[in-house]
Amino acid sequence: MSADPAAAERPTLFCFDGSEGSLAALRAASLRLRPGRAVVLTVWETVALRVARRAFAGGMTVANEDELDAQEEEAARAAAADGARHAREHGWDPEPRLARAETTEWQAIVGVADEIDAGLIVCGTRGLGGLRGLVLGSVSHAVLQHAGRPVLIAPAPPVSASGRGR
Repeated sequence: MSADPAAAERPTLFCFDGSEGSLAALRAASLRLRPGRAVVLTVWETVALRVARRAFAGGMTVANEDELDAQEEEAARAAAADGARHAREHGWDPEPRLARAETTEWQAIVGVADEIDAGLIVCGTRGLGGLRGLVLGSVSHAVLQHAGRPVLIAPAPPVSASGRGR
């Protein structure tokens, strides 16, 4: 199987939420790939979508929804900028980008990958296991299943004795 030379010219899409898993994925890709153009994507969701996705919250309303959404969007903007800074430190030519999830995070990621014609999508994992992982599903797994393009998924870093990733 030969590599697609055109894919090397297309940007790499980094899924970045500021977690240790997304940092580990960025580092893993940087160790294995020749850095080039990149888009560092942070997906955010509105409070209404988050509440609607929680079965136990049926009929729940949220005060200050617009203010909370603005805070979510600003936090996502800061995460994307931070991810772009990390990517730049690893030699990439990054552009920070936000996407608001209209239905699911993975659909937003795949949509942006299609829009920019990403040569590769890089995702981390959060390491959810057991019932929680089964119920919540896995964004990176869904991206892998639906992207229609190469996806690099880096495992979450091991947890140290302090309870944080290395």
